[in-house]
Amino acid sequence: MPEPTGRFPRMIAALHHHNFRLFWFGQMISLVGTWMQNVARGWLVLQMTNSPFLLGLVSMLGTLPVLFVAPFGGALADNLNKRTVVIATQITAMALAFALATLVLTKQVQYWHIVVLASILGVTMAIDAPTRQSFTVEMVGKKDLLNAIALNSSIFNLARILGPALAGLIISAIGIVLCFYLNGISYLAVIAGLLMLRGNFSPVKKKHTHVVRDIKDGFSHARRDKNIMALITLVALSSIFIMPYAMLMPVFARDILRVGAKGLGMLLASAGVGALVGALTLAFFSDYRKKGRFVIAGTTTLIVATLSFSFSGNYHVSLMLLLFIGWGMVMQNAAINSLLQTITPDHLRGRIMSLYVLFFMGMMPFGSLQAGFIADHLGAQMALRIGGIIVAFVTLFLFIKNKDLINLGGLSH
Repeated sequence: MPEPTGRFPRMIAALHHHNFRLFWFGQMISLVGTWMQNVARGWLVLQMTNSPFLLGLVSMLGTLPVLFVAPFGGALADNLNKRTVVIATQITAMALAFALATLVLTKQVQYWHIVVLASILGVTMAIDAPTRQSFTVEMVGKKDLLNAIALNSSIFNLARILGPALAGLIISAIGIVLCFYLNGISYLAVIAGLLMLRGNFSPVKKKHTHVVRDIKDGFSHARRDKNIMALITLVALSSIFIMPYAMLMPVFARDILRVGAKGLGMLLASAGVGALVGALTLAFFSDYRKKGRFVIAGTTTLIVATLSFSFSGNYHVSLMLLLFIGWGMVMQNAAINSLLQTITPDHLRGRIMSLYVLFFMGMMPFGSLQAGFIADHLGAQMALRIGGIIVAFVTLFLFIKNKDLINLGGLSH
């Protein structure tokens, strides 16, 4: 295809690549199924246990493996055919979805079943995430990489709108089990897309290196670079203290706003709408140099909206505030993702991005655990208030200590 020109064509530049286009559309369908399962699983756990803590425990076990498995996932990505690895992770996730659906359908499901299946899925996704990150550049090249990141974020958040809304309707009208079966079927779309990709995705031959030493070198570089340290700290803070809002949403829907399963789907979908707008905003302005301003705008919005939501007892006000939470979350994290990739030297980019994955996904288990614990003892609203206040004070300290962050941008040389 000809080189895209103009603001809107450049906004979807990555879709001009045949392979990325196939992968992107397959992912869109699969992610809708994933969000349907997330909502249904949370509702199921809350019905079975009536415990925000046990709800948080399942969420924690779904992401905890990232801390231990992600580095090995990165090694697999460097040494195996990336398409083959991603196909294998998708098939595994599909099998787990069908297993959970069958347990629910036959009324055999117990809490420990959900814990085990969530843990296995967590290991699978810990391998999938770094492979997927490094696979994108093979589909679009370096020039359109940042645009591809924004478009991937767009479909992720479009799925956050459609998935929870559909799940709420299905749970109310038919039951939880259909959500799990539809999720299993949805994986066929991304698997088909991967099988239709053109090209040779075999790994580039490299001389043998010491994996542990390479990982240490990446940590050392991040520790020496104050900008990288500040950006990764912001990612970790949001993952621990803000992201648990989604895990606690069944509690807000049932006990605080009293809107049931359908309302739960709309609450999560509202956050998805805001996140989609945030992703499209970044795609539209992807050539703006001072991306640090996106970080501070997203972080500030996220803090204010989260604290405001924690005080809201009105369903419609909460829906509006969740729009801003979603917008702020994507603005912050997608901008940080872009900045880390552009300010890091080429030979260290993979290792620094593995840190991003570790602190973005790997801190979520601790966030789910602490929020569930506080919610059990002080209530879900207080859990969000405490988290928002902590993020506000640490963010203020980081930007006072490093004033260059707000104007950070440009490319590495």
